[in-house]
Amino acid sequence: MYKKSVRGVLIEGNKSYGDITREVLASQETKRAPLWWYAGMFIFSALFIIGLYEIGRTITTGIGLWGNNNSVAWGWAIINFVWWIGIGHAGTAFSIFLLVLRQKWRTSINRAAEAMTVFAVLAAGLYPMIHMGRIWNAIFIFPYPNTRGLWVNYNSPLFWDVVAISTYLLTSAIFWYIGMIPDLATVRDRSTNKIRRAVYAIASFGWVGSARSWKRFEILAVILGGLAAPLVIAVHSIVSMDFATAVVPGWHTTIFPPYFVVGAIFSGFAMVLTLMIIIRVSFGLKDFVTDGHLDAIGRILTFVSLIMGSSYMTEVFLAWYSGSEFEGFTFFHNRIFGDYSFQFWAMVTCNAIIPQLFWFKKIRRNLLTLFIISIIINIGMWYERFNIVITSTAKDFLPANWVEYSPTSVEILIYLGTIGLFGVGVLWFIRYIPMMAINELKMINKETSRDDK
Repeated sequence: MYKKSVRGVLIEGNKSYGDITREVLASQETKRAPLWWYAGMFIFSALFIIGLYEIGRTITTGIGLWGNNNSVAWGWAIINFVWWIGIGHAGTAFSIFLLVLRQKWRTSINRAAEAMTVFAVLAAGLYPMIHMGRIWNAIFIFPYPNTRGLWVNYNSPLFWDVVAISTYLLTSAIFWYIGMIPDLATVRDRSTNKIRRAVYAIASFGWVGSARSWKRFEILAVILGGLAAPLVIAVHSIVSMDFATAVVPGWHTTIFPPYFVVGAIFSGFAMVLTLMIIIRVSFGLKDFVTDGHLDAIGRILTFVSLIMGSSYMTEVFLAWYSGSEFEGFTFFHNRIFGDYSFQFWAMVTCNAIIPQLFWFKKIRRNLLTLFIISIIINIGMWYERFNIVITSTAKDFLPANWVEYSPTSVEILIYLGTIGLFGVGVLWFIRYIPMMAINELKMINKETSRDDK
């Protein structure tokens, strides 16, 4: 009974190997994409172009186009940067940690999650350079010999941001691409168009599927996973140090590294849930992305939501217990009951309260409620970054420096542009790359079929 229930969770419909290949590759082998794909590509492309235009204006005119001021030097740019980095954590974390824990249900989801990581980190990477105000000086953040005698400050977390994020992007992209090689070869072998066949032949690096190739493939996957696992923890820990090393009320705390890492996994897994529901409904892949898969992600989100709620309570408790009037003002008179109370309670409601609905099985098994709550979680995580970045700098130690912050249309359109970049990347992915790891699905199907016997 247990073995049958496991098989029902992993792959439903009593699929043969041919069925798995045909259904997963249906999106790539269809000559014309569905109308919603073209509509989505038009909308996201338009957003991306508008964002690029506003980035160009920012570079040529300066960040005076933004709503930043002397007190709030970090505005929407850093909020959205940290938000995108958090979303980008999920793909690699999902693949690696569940691989280490030998969770076989990951096989239907890991490919899309890894793709999401690459596009989210690309969106995040736009912000640090344009936030500098002088993008042509970005070369100075990289350590290299030069005649000017200028070297980066190796003690600064801002420098390690660049190192960690660029390394994470490179490692995640390699990990994602290496995993696709056998499936790209499958697309190559099934292609009837000569140009298409040649493109996929190049992309698959001449993969032939020999026993030696598979052995090296599996070894390389484990090695890359081992390299990427500490990066998942390191990247957002380093991002948190940008705040924690500053003596600013609400920032100067040792809870930030684990708090940021857990928050990143939380927002990332919520985006994975959103993406997988869209893929399941749009392409009719409910036999691969089953209720059991979505139920498992819902359970993880419930657990992480409890950690997030505990982190919020810990912050408030430490602000009271420390006896610091500055910390107390930041939390009690500014965030909880003050000018930014809406943002604070939106964060708590979206991240710590609403996800507790996942305790109910009916909620975890309902696609609409799953989709809505996944969106709500990412809205809540955006508000969390707003609370961290804005509320502590808008009202600091000196009342004479207090100022209000509101974004300008340029900041909003740049943010929409990054959403456009992310959307275009995801749409290209689901159209031209197998959305699921075919070889892993077949392996799982073989194992569970043997178990049933």
